[in-house]
Amino acid sequence: MLCCKMGGLMDPLPTGQIRVRDFRIWDKISVDLRSEWKRGLPILFLENPMCGRYTIFTEPRRLMERFQAEWPDAPWQPRYNASPTQPLPVLLNDGTRRIRLLRWGLIPHWAEDPAIGNRLINARAETLTQRPSFREAFRRRRCLVLADGFYEWQRTPRGRIPYWIGLRDREPFAFAGLWDRWESPEGEVIESFTIITTVANERVAPIHDRMPVILLPEHEEIWLDDAAGPRAWQEVLRPYPADRMIAYPVSARVNSPRADDPTLIEPMGGGGVLSL
Repeated sequence: MLCCKMGGLMDPLPTGQIRVRDFRIWDKISVDLRSEWKRGLPILFLENPMCGRYTIFTEPRRLMERFQAEWPDAPWQPRYNASPTQPLPVLLNDGTRRIRLLRWGLIPHWAEDPAIGNRLINARAETLTQRPSFREAFRRRRCLVLADGFYEWQRTPRGRIPYWIGLRDREPFAFAGLWDRWESPEGEVIESFTIITTVANERVAPIHDRMPVILLPEHEEIWLDDAAGPRAWQEVLRPYPADRMIAYPVSARVNSPRADDPTLIEPMGGGGVLSL
């Protein structure tokens, strides 16, 4: 049984679902789970992956100035709880300097079912060249995912406590991302993206052992530059300097993707702002 081989981190459910109690083992069991998924066995994730929610509430004008790019002519609202499947602003490596709204959750162009995107919201920096879902995108389709903060949940004896994590100066930044374009046999087109993660820095480590790759401003153009090459791209996928970041606990309302308002990023419980 899979659950025995993985030390009890997976459990078969009476309904036929597979329960994954620790998302961090996904890379180790992905082949087995992919086989089950293709046979129609649903997969149930109980832990929020890193990074599973973030914020992007900076005004479009400021984002255009910061990234030297045009804003899309499409409906937009600030996101205080950006969640998978939502259309969110990214800057592609297509040379246009035009911000576009892509769906969060990568759907590889070769996928038979777009539902695979629900599982591919993150990509581990360490295995980008090994995973079929990300290997080609790493070589050809990289992007900047615009953000100004992200959430992570800390395990405590009192339960899981959500934290908002961002830069000390509260400026917007870019996650390193990958994107793809999927088209159905009927002609439906979905452009989507995933966020790359790496090991946590000293600021994030007390909360979670991984964090999204926040690119240094001087590394953003390297990430988008097709001529830079795999070695240069891999080099910029590092933890962001911890002394430039802050974190503080926020309301458990953020647990629901339906909650999306400015109060979600207000500090809770008198815990104060954590910084180095």
